[in-house]
Amino acid sequence: HSLGSGDGEDPFRWVFLSDVCKHCEEAGCLEACPTGAIVRTEVGSVLVQNDVCNGCGYCVVSCPFGVIDRRPQPLPDAGGAFKCTFCYDRQKSGLPPACAKVCPTESIVFGRLDDLRARATQRVQQLREHGYADAQLYDPIDTSVRGTHAFFLILGEPEAYGLPPKPQVPTIHLKSAWTAAFATAIGALIATLCAFAFL
Repeated sequence: HSLGSGDGEDPFRWVFLSDVCKHCEEAGCLEACPTGAIVRTEVGSVLVQNDVCNGCGYCVVSCPFGVIDRRPQPLPDAGGAFKCTFCYDRQKSGLPPACAKVCPTESIVFGRLDDLRARATQRVQQLREHGYADAQLYDPIDTSVRGTHAFFLILGEPEAYGLPPKPQVPTIHLKSAWTAAFATAIGALIATLCAFAFL
């Protein structure tokens, strides 16, 4: 993606982002999964269990970040969901996720969330002091995802990075949608009964 950078300057600025699963606190994929194939692990990651996934795809449409896909043919478990695992197997062995280990610019870091947020907040302040007034921390705590285990220091608006400004978990709204549908159905039934009563 590229982003305009202001008057009198080069009209474009390259922006980069590691487009991984955000491992939301309120994970839409986990809530939508009818088989229990998606679980939260003890390290905070949201993991798809391939042996339980039935390939329904509900998780794919329930992810506000669009980072879940379905395995294509001819791969094993074709049709099943797949996404970043937050290197759960490595973390169980006390190792950082592979992306953080091999990032050549050390832009991807791993550690305790509170420590990383403090470090990122300090870096945003430094960038603003150096003229990057649009520097911000993308960490959607005040949305229906209720925070993530992956957050980003960005320059400009989230949309320039392909991120939703206020990500919403679709399943959060299902209860009210079903309630409204049920009330409508009851109303239609009563209206039908009344219509037949007057015939």
